[in-house]
Amino acid sequence: MSHSHGTSDTLYNPDLKGKKLLLSILLNSIITVAQIIGGLVSGSLALLSDALHNFSDVLSLLVSYIADRYSKKEASVEKTFGYKRAEIIAAFVNSAILIVVAIYLIYEAIVRFNNPQIIESNLVIWLAILGIIANGFSVLLLSKEAKGNINMRSAYLHLLTDMAASVAVLIGGLLMKYLNWFWVDSFLTMLIALYLIFMGYGLLKSSYKILMLFTPDNLNLEVINKAICQFPEIKNVHHMHIWMLNEQEMHLEAHLDFYEDVTLSEFDLVLTKVEELLYNDFGINHVTIQPEHQKDDPKDIIVQD
Repeated sequence: MSHSHGTSDTLYNPDLKGKKLLLSILLNSIITVAQIIGGLVSGSLALLSDALHNFSDVLSLLVSYIADRYSKKEASVEKTFGYKRAEIIAAFVNSAILIVVAIYLIYEAIVRFNNPQIIESNLVIWLAILGIIANGFSVLLLSKEAKGNINMRSAYLHLLTDMAASVAVLIGGLLMKYLNWFWVDSFLTMLIALYLIFMGYGLLKSSYKILMLFTPDNLNLEVINKAICQFPEIKNVHHMHIWMLNEQEMHLEAHLDFYEDVTLSEFDLVLTKVEELLYNDFGINHVTIQPEHQKDDPKDIIVQD
């Protein structure tokens, strides 16, 4: 059996990533405290819902930061993959929190629709502006890291939805101030909540698929099987598995049935060509192959273990 590791470049500096997360945690903590106080004083449900969202973001950013620290720990005999799945778990937890918060906000908005209240709009406006500035800065901080890491993307999405929510609250504050449309507070809360569900579901789904070891959406097992079988030495490829350990590591394991009883050195030559094909054409950078010749076992692409 052979196992190879390809190489892949990351799009972020690991140490800088942690510092940016800590700064974002500090900014969101300040916003959360200010919005809770402001929401209670002004009576704005939208402001309180934004504060609750920000508080969930503080917790989510903490989870992301802890996962980031753990993901850098080295592998050991007890933990052969180290903590490389920590960030995927963090992304799953964060997206689930996002959806739960959104459902709660929808419930509160429905209750408030039946009993609209007069709201101190000036305080809502100024705190919304504070949220836009602080969250906008945090979004810019994490935008680069979010491109290559699902954990950072979950944190980035939390902050981006926070900024969008603050914009909505600002618009609502202006409408309440100049038109006395106090019902818009509940309406905006509903919009924010629906947006949270929309953003959170996609991330929840993608992180769930990675945790469940599903074949990545961009890869077709049958296409990869045919590509490997193009090599003249290979008779059949079966018992295939493809999964992502994290966003940087794509794994494939399979049984290769050879036409001839090849030597180990001949197998290595074929394996090198297979590895190059898988890495260059499909982005698979971890390959584990079991060579076979006239072995009596199932030859299906998928074999239930």
